[in-house]
Amino acid sequence: MSFTYVIPDIHGRDDLLGRALADIAAHSGGRGGIIVAIGDYVDKGPHSREVVERLRSGIAGWDLVALKGNHDAMMVQGLRGQGLREQGLRDPAKLAFWIEKGGDTALASYGGEPSAVPEAHIAWLDQRPLMHVDIHRVYVHAGVDPELPLDQQNEATLLWKRYPKGDGAGFGARHVVHGHDNDPDGPLLYEGRSNLDTLAWRTGRLTVGVFDDDRPGGPVDLIVIKGPPAGV
Repeated sequence: MSFTYVIPDIHGRDDLLGRALADIAAHSGGRGGIIVAIGDYVDKGPHSREVVERLRSGIAGWDLVALKGNHDAMMVQGLRGQGLREQGLRDPAKLAFWIEKGGDTALASYGGEPSAVPEAHIAWLDQRPLMHVDIHRVYVHAGVDPELPLDQQNEATLLWKRYPKGDGAGFGARHVVHGHDNDPDGPLLYEGRSNLDTLAWRTGRLTVGVFDDDRPGGPVDLIVIKGPPAGV
């Protein structure tokens, strides 16, 4: 029996991420396996830099799949713009938009100046895949369009989609595992999809989904990490 462990939106809560990885290791009994992080590593919480550094380094004994979230994409666009970073320039509108959406705390974790963010961190965020697919499930930050083949999905859909309330549709026979649309009372578990985002950066409650690689459908277990809420 093998499991895939899914970590939803972290948003700079490196304290919760560290505990989640320890709890995942304990749950697996040291067997290792696959960890899928479904994006939004940065913004809002206090330790974006530490989260990126931890994930960039990989997780010893595990296959880590780190997907891109919309906040990761906003950070890249805000700091790199249309190839302007190489010229010492940035797109001020994209930078301002990112900062308004929580990028101020990410910048603070790097010392406060856009120029202090290492290019290696920006490149790593930019290079994150948008989707991970196995025989039973689709893992993605926000969601998928059920009417389009997976190889024709739009990036905006994968990063920004919000499902209608109560919509439990998956993608054909595959279960969709996502975050993005936070619910502090979640996770929201439906027949066709699982939304694991429980607003961890604010609530201090991070919910990791445990999926049996040999069984279709939703999680067979949940690992709930409880830490202090924001500002405490």
